Amino acid sequence: MMEYMGVKMLEFPQHGDERGHLVIVEGLKDIPFEIKRVFYIYGSDATVVRGQHANKRSEFVLINVSGQSKVRVRDGKGNEKVFSLSRPHTGVYLPRLIWKDMYDFSEDSVLLCLASEHYDPEEYIRDYGDFVKYIEGMEKNDENISGNTGIL
Repeated sequence: MMEYMGVKMLEFPQHGDERGHLVIVEGLKDIPFEIKRVFYIYGSDATVVRGQHANKRSEFVLINVSGQSKVRVRDGKGNEKVFSLSRPHTGVYLPRLIWKDMYDFSEDSVLLCLASEHYDPEEYIRDYGDFVKYIEGMEKNDENISGNTGIL
């Protein structure tokens, strides 16, 4: 299993025979949270970029149930990685506080999104510069809490 910044590729059990395939995904079993919201993206073409935000509380699993797309994740510290989603029995887990861009959608792409939280616009960070400042602020706060204030 590939992991980067807490982002993980997941593979789900497949069942199939001559009638076709069945993939089962269960919250708190196949993914690391209880599913509170489900939505999907379709009809986007290769020039469209979706997402373009980070979440303070929500975690996600993204699964291309049809077609393919890419997900670029960034941590606000200069690190980024691209994940390709092209198999309906795999997904990518996105923890909270990861910037996400979904793009390069194939014509037949249906990107299923499983979320750990109900929609709350207040927990979204929609500007990358604000996201970087938020991450920097969290790190400074962590230093102060741990007693590393630089004061002797």
